[in-house]
Amino acid sequence: MLNIILLGLPGAGKGTASAPIIDKYHVAHISTGDMFREAMAEETPVGLEAKKYMDAGDLVPDEVTAKLVEERLQKSDVLNGFILDGFPRTTVQAELLDQITERLNKPLSKVISIDVPEDILVERLSARYICKNCGATYNKISNPTKVAGVCDRCGGKEFYQREDDKPEVVKNRLKVNKEMNTPLIDFYDAKGLLTHVNGNQAPEKVFADIEAAWLTNIGGLFFSNLTKKCYNSQV
Repeated sequence: MLNIILLGLPGAGKGTASAPIIDKYHVAHISTGDMFREAMAEETPVGLEAKKYMDAGDLVPDEVTAKLVEERLQKSDVLNGFILDGFPRTTVQAELLDQITERLNKPLSKVISIDVPEDILVERLSARYICKNCGATYNKISNPTKVAGVCDRCGGKEFYQREDDKPEVVKNRLKVNKEMNTPLIDFYDAKGLLTHVNGNQAPEKVFADIEAAWLTNIGGLFFSNLTKKCYNSQV
């Protein structure tokens, strides 16, 4: 079973890295936003509890978010494992997740930190632009229009950039997220679960590095358990 957490700053490519893992290992991709939307749409008790906070403009408490995660991890599509993206965000949530995975007997296989230099992240995130006419989204680096200055969808020629995609705003987003990520990296490093992967390379290489980290961990667990069995049989 493959149960992993993906950590990384905005623009690091967590979503891109998730896709081939899902395709190959048939695991569930669980993002915090999707999880909240699904629970509220299905009107589960925990979903309705979370909705009360969100409707009031308040942050959903860690305990309620953890309940949503536990509820989500018991669905049928998690049979082969899961990728958590966006949870945990704090060490308090990480501790709650430890309790959940222990109760459900779904231990974490690995925590992957996808690392990309901040100047590259600013460049990636600041490259997004949107068609003013139809709202189609493009990226100057990874997804430009087929014809320069012309929207693929509607043929529009006017584009704009969202306020939160402007370089100065992006830099602040990265600073805030880095402050949140660092304690989590330390938390999982201390547990021996953390692996750093270079996210500033081709997507297929990022996937290969993530896969290698997971398989190495599985191999280590296998030989560790085998050694214990051999030792116990001799006692």
